[in-house]
Amino acid sequence: MPLWLYWILLGLVAGALAKFLVPGRDPSGCIVTVLLGVVGAFVGGFIGTLLGWGSVTRGSFDVRSIALATMGAILLLLLGRLVRRL
Repeated sequence: MPLWLYWILLGLVAGALAKFLVPGRDPSGCIVTVLLGVVGAFVGGFIGTLLGWGSVTRGSFDVRSIALATMGAILLLLLGRLVRRL
């Protein structure tokens, strides 16, 4: 599978999980959800690497990568809501 397709699928899963786990009124559609998940995957991977949970590699679609991407997406979602309130 091409790398760009892997990131889009991971972003879709992570963004959808983040929006499911943190419910609220977010005026965004499917594309924004994918972007949230992809950026969340970068953020989650960076934080996971800093905490010693492994390195960011181009690998398989496993539970750890989904969990890190979802945590990063949740962090971005909460940060976005905080900024919108200000």
